[in-house]
Amino acid sequence: MADTDERVRTILHVDMDAFYVSVELRRHPELRGRPVVVGGSGSRGVVAAANYEARRFGVFSAMPSSRARRLCPQAVFLPGDHALYAEVSEEVHRIFEDVTPLVEPIALDEAFLDVTGARSLFGDGESIGHLIRRRISDELDLRCSVGVATSKFVAKLASKGAKPRVTPRGVEDGPGVLVVEPGRERDFVSPLPVEALWGVGPATLARLERLGVRSVSDLAALPDGVLERSVGPAHGRHLASLARAEDDREVVPHRAAKSIGNEETFAHDLVTVDEIRREVVRLCDHVAARLRRHGRSARTVTLKIRFSTFETITRSVTPTRAVNTSPGMMSVLDPIVSDIARGLSSSIGVRLLGVSTSQLVEPSSQLSLFDGFDTTDGPSVDIDAIENRWEPASRAIDAIRERFGKSAIGPAGSLGRSDRHEGTPWGPERLPEDGGDQAGDATSDDRPR
Repeated sequence: MADTDERVRTILHVDMDAFYVSVELRRHPELRGRPVVVGGSGSRGVVAAANYEARRFGVFSAMPSSRARRLCPQAVFLPGDHALYAEVSEEVHRIFEDVTPLVEPIALDEAFLDVTGARSLFGDGESIGHLIRRRISDELDLRCSVGVATSKFVAKLASKGAKPRVTPRGVEDGPGVLVVEPGRERDFVSPLPVEALWGVGPATLARLERLGVRSVSDLAALPDGVLERSVGPAHGRHLASLARAEDDREVVPHRAAKSIGNEETFAHDLVTVDEIRREVVRLCDHVAARLRRHGRSARTVTLKIRFSTFETITRSVTPTRAVNTSPGMMSVLDPIVSDIARGLSSSIGVRLLGVSTSQLVEPSSQLSLFDGFDTTDGPSVDIDAIENRWEPASRAIDAIRERFGKSAIGPAGSLGRSDRHEGTPWGPERLPEDGGDQAGDATSDDRPR
């Protein structure tokens, strides 16, 4: 790749191949070559990831597990281990950071790297891409695909082209590293389908198809005025720039988390306020622990509820004090839980709950004039008192879990709760009493971005 000109950026997009499944296959090598799915295996589960052998049968992420089983009855379902995936992701990112400090994580399994300054040490972008692939394979027994270009947008499209391919004959290796030479960016994107562009979802695609737009080159040929009238001025200008392969965004390393949360789909509907409150307490405990692990407190706490009718509502609260303890979070959500639970009936229950936090800030302790008073009754909850009282206990809980494991201590309401019946970000596991083919929920863990 002719990228020795210091004025020309070299951007890599590294995307792990079937990351969750590949991590699982390291501890289940006997499953290699078989279709494997990670996700909830129950009737309400959802596919988190599928290896390429499963994709041959049309199984993809976010698909209801019930449909995946119909498409590929021989698939092996594994429940998933998000903590392990996060741990392996850190190992992958350490390899990235050995090459350049300019690493922008996008998710657990992908990142942008600006290697412009690393070329004098490791060679051109293609050489660096092969170096990263070799290290990830040798040190972690995993595979990745690398796109190399002068911009983030084109590098991401290139990494997709570098991936293994599913064909009628089986799974074929891709090139592994795909380079788009400087000056050839527009030639590369022009023949691609227009939905390959960032920001072209189903609604935008329908509008563009009414204009006769099928490919990126079709979009580039549209007069700006026509495009902007169809999809809106700002969105139109954005798409026109991408169709010309223009993207000058920088790689931004170490982006702070914008939100942290957890949500779960349950094997059976929750129908009483006690059941709902118990699960919200447990979710608050998980989210609060993650907040503290990231050194953050939350200014806003949000409760998400999906009923058995699939109606979904969210309610957000911004207390007077940022929170990072489970009792603090629960104190601001409990009135919402009580209010919503009053509307439940024998025919309408809750199938999914989620707790998320946003407006994350540095933790800060505050003294309260009412510290030590019982403030748990009624709407006049003193959040300062609750947070100040529980912060030392929360740090002790973190220390116990660090030493003895996450299950060593937890909320009293969840004691004795079998992990086998516990929900996951991708839906509950398949139980013997599971029946029917209900659609799964495309739930996900709100990772720090």
